[in-house]
Amino acid sequence: MAFPKQVRLVEVGPRDGLQNESTPIATDTKLELIDRLGAAGIRYIEAASFVSPKWVPQMADHREVMTGLKRRDCVTYAALTPNLKGLEAALECGVEEVAVFGAASEAFSQKNINCSVAESLARFEPVLERAREAGVRVRGYVSCVLGCPYEGEIAPAKVAEVSKALYDMGCYEVSLGDTIGTGTPLTAKRMLEAVSRDVPMEKLAAHFHDTYGQAIANLYAVLEEGIAVVDSSVAGLGGCPYAKGASGNVASEDVVYLLNGLGIETGIDLDALAATGTWITQTIGRPNRSKVGVALAAK
Repeated sequence: MAFPKQVRLVEVGPRDGLQNESTPIATDTKLELIDRLGAAGIRYIEAASFVSPKWVPQMADHREVMTGLKRRDCVTYAALTPNLKGLEAALECGVEEVAVFGAASEAFSQKNINCSVAESLARFEPVLERAREAGVRVRGYVSCVLGCPYEGEIAPAKVAEVSKALYDMGCYEVSLGDTIGTGTPLTAKRMLEAVSRDVPMEKLAAHFHDTYGQAIANLYAVLEEGIAVVDSSVAGLGGCPYAKGASGNVASEDVVYLLNGLGIETGIDLDALAATGTWITQTIGRPNRSKVGVALAAK
């Protein structure tokens, strides 16, 4: 199959990238990051997570972030809302789109949210129903699609089962997450082949982590199969708490560089994006994990 002509980047840095930081990050810094990303041409930004501050203290200012945005007409500002309470709070802040997340691993689901995969999916039904009433679209995440820190390998059929459940429930798009970054191009293709039998390829996205340095290779593999939506995080922000020392999200700059090299349109200014990655990592005192960003900054 040929590569897609266009790819939509889903920027998860402000949420997935920052949520595990141990040092508090100022709301104004988050808002500036989101604004800089929009100015660089990012058209979909996951801005906040409406979860209990007890569990994710870094996202405690979700209301301030969502209401303080300098909204651009061409940008979608989304939020993670794992339950009905979170959704209601997000709706009060004028959220345009939300996301829910499930897992392809029973052990991961039990250890992280204390319920089975089936029970977690059942919890999303009222969220989807309320979102439909409010006219808000819902995106679904599936974690551990290429490996689990507790179970090891995950059967592609299980990933397909959970993905289909989210899609049938009403998620307009399902993002497939290699949570611990252990996938390879071949396992990524086999997983995608199984999922795309149950969910149309154009309704799927790739969310790959770079723990073993395979994220770009894995993305190349699934782009070749027809994936046209990619989740990434500016400067590679975000760790993986389930694999000690893991680097986490693939860097948006590295993804855009790959896509540019393949002649795939993104509408993103790579230089502006790289400058944003340099700025945010210097501001919060984190290393810039984007190889492209570091190379451009050194010029």
